[in-house]
Amino acid sequence: MKKLAWVLLLTFFMSGCAPHFHLDFLGKERITEVVLRKSEAKEKILVLDLSGIIGTTLKPGLLEREGDILSRVYYRLEKAAEDMRVRGIILRLDTPGGEVTASDILYQEILNFKEKTGVPVVALMMGLAVSGGYYVASASDFIIAHPSTITGSIGVISLFPNLEELFSKIGVKMTVIKSGKMKDSGSAFRDLTEEEQEVFQDIVDELYQKFIDVVYANRKDTLSRDELRTIADGRVYTAVQALRLKLIDEIGYFDLALQKVLDLAELKQAKVIAYTYYPKSKTNIYAASSLSSSLLEEKTTEKILSSLESGFYYLWLPEVSR
Repeated sequence: MKKLAWVLLLTFFMSGCAPHFHLDFLGKERITEVVLRKSEAKEKILVLDLSGIIGTTLKPGLLEREGDILSRVYYRLEKAAEDMRVRGIILRLDTPGGEVTASDILYQEILNFKEKTGVPVVALMMGLAVSGGYYVASASDFIIAHPSTITGSIGVISLFPNLEELFSKIGVKMTVIKSGKMKDSGSAFRDLTEEEQEVFQDIVDELYQKFIDVVYANRKDTLSRDELRTIADGRVYTAVQALRLKLIDEIGYFDLALQKVLDLAELKQAKVIAYTYYPKSKTNIYAASSLSSSLLEEKTTEKILSSLESGFYYLWLPEVSR
């Protein structure tokens, strides 16, 4: 009976299943615009936060209405596009990256928003804006990093957990019947064969090439493709290093990002706004984006790892390779 319980528990976590309860203590089901900085001008600059791991399979917090980061950012872009007075966006990033597909979708949605509205987007990197975070930032018109920002980590990592030894210890054996030798590639119940490793390496290389293409498309005026490949080996950089390597455009704080987006929008002033379900918690430009804490804010590698599924990531997680 104990063995069965272990199997059920492992299957539960591997499947990514988790209950999602929706609580509405404040009775506010619709997103609300809040003013973070007042101005006499009618025009608006939207602060759009991208915090935590980028993904669609990661489970939302107890009080989250929109779920994953992808849907959260997309919803706000749609709302901003409907408001003719939103004349610029400050995309504030604090993320270790995340899923390949989710990162690419966010990147494309920001490009779509810019093309549809003509509204400039300035990326403002907070503590961490690496891998998929840098990928998404590449869609902006200008990239600013705080002096203490860590960025870079241009590359791909593939995660395939192996539970073979654990199952062996608890006396569980998995029987697999398959139509072809590669059908269970990446299975958590055995090691990868050399052939399978080569197959997955080809996929990683292809996704890495796409990452390079995205960055080069947005930095080709300052970086050659050869220069980019030299520095895009997965390592992280400080803001000073990133500026020297031409991965970012400037180092500064929120006011610099605000002035830059005003310049790009050809405005002298504008009020700064945000969209939130919790108006009272979003009272200034540094207030948390929601009541629930993100995986990044929790700083718990174990919790981050337990939220990931087998697959390919634009993600910086140094603990994984140890």
